[in-house]
Amino acid sequence: MQVVSNARRISRVLKSSIFISLDRFLAPDVRIIEGLHSVIQCRKESNFSSHPVFFSDGMGQNNHWQMTTQSMNLMMPKAFFSSEAGSAEGSPTEVVKELYDKMLQSVDVKRTMPPNAWLWSLIENCKNHEDIKLLFDILQNLRRFRLSNLRIHDNFNINLCRQVTKACARVGAIDFGMKALWKHNIYGLTPDVASAHQLLLYAKNQSDTKLLVEIMKLLQRNDLALQPGTADIVFSICYDMDNWELISKYSKKFVKAGVKLRQISFNIWMEFAARRGDTESLWKIEKLRSQTMKKHTVATGFSCAKGLLLEGKSEDAAAMIQVLYQSLSNAKKSGITAALQKLVDEWPSEVIKHQKDDDRKALAVTLKSNIPAMVSGILNMGLEVSINMEDLTRKEGILQ
Repeated sequence: MQVVSNARRISRVLKSSIFISLDRFLAPDVRIIEGLHSVIQCRKESNFSSHPVFFSDGMGQNNHWQMTTQSMNLMMPKAFFSSEAGSAEGSPTEVVKELYDKMLQSVDVKRTMPPNAWLWSLIENCKNHEDIKLLFDILQNLRRFRLSNLRIHDNFNINLCRQVTKACARVGAIDFGMKALWKHNIYGLTPDVASAHQLLLYAKNQSDTKLLVEIMKLLQRNDLALQPGTADIVFSICYDMDNWELISKYSKKFVKAGVKLRQISFNIWMEFAARRGDTESLWKIEKLRSQTMKKHTVATGFSCAKGLLLEGKSEDAAAMIQVLYQSLSNAKKSGITAALQKLVDEWPSEVIKHQKDDDRKALAVTLKSNIPAMVSGILNMGLEVSINMEDLTRKEGILQ
């Protein structure tokens, strides 16, 4: 009976497709076999296509750890990578469906690798979640074809992953974008931190700190090194969402990882500290900044001036702005007046808002005295600036 049952099963498999390969015929789960092929095959990369889209620069590793990890990832349920709860209703766009069908026919029927231009066109034409779903399905089929037919075990190159995650962010298919960041994935994608930046920018546009946290966790799990550009995006999200705890958490991670923060990150970080009235943190950040940068920007210089005002040092604050003015190029000196007016009009109410209720009135009194003194000091030093002090001097204005 067992022989008869096996014979019937084999007959059904053979009838299903005359193009089925021997590897697929023998394996009950093709994905697991593909994962094993990807780490035990060590042949040289095929010269099937010279286009840079599909091929990575390096050869794959074949150690036991990678084989075990990749096999486990392939066997994990779909929900492990990302929830499908956010899938949009609807159907794929016509052009994407046509390209998908052509590429699928090429690998499944004609047994040839489709032109790279088709894949690029499919990526560029993705308009909704269903389009992205077809994109990832064809990527999996292309990877399978390269492994089983072309004996190419390398992943696609980094640029493809960047374009794929960019498309995911464009249409809001973040569940698939997160899958692309796994270093061991079934799509042949080679993630890097630039791919993650596409998703971080999406989180910024959506003001989504929860997504930010999830992406940062994914970077750590998949050994994607933090970069200065990562800090720029992360800091800006935290600033926009007024989340000081989050920027404090991630700033420590960036510094510990040895990331050389750029000027834009210091601008955001110091402005945030000054807006909260946290002079202790402000001077620590300034010390870190001064180790790599000699000159202040308008943002960091005025942040230091605000810190001095909070400490009741209006003369030092005036001197700080004068030194800043002298260090700037003529093109940037015009920004001093605008920044000074903003300090007078907006900063007092912002910093007071972040204080405890019992401390607000005392700080308001201090600032209403120190800021005019600083402005007078600036004028006495010869800086020609015209500042409207009306909002500051109004009795109720500073506490609004």
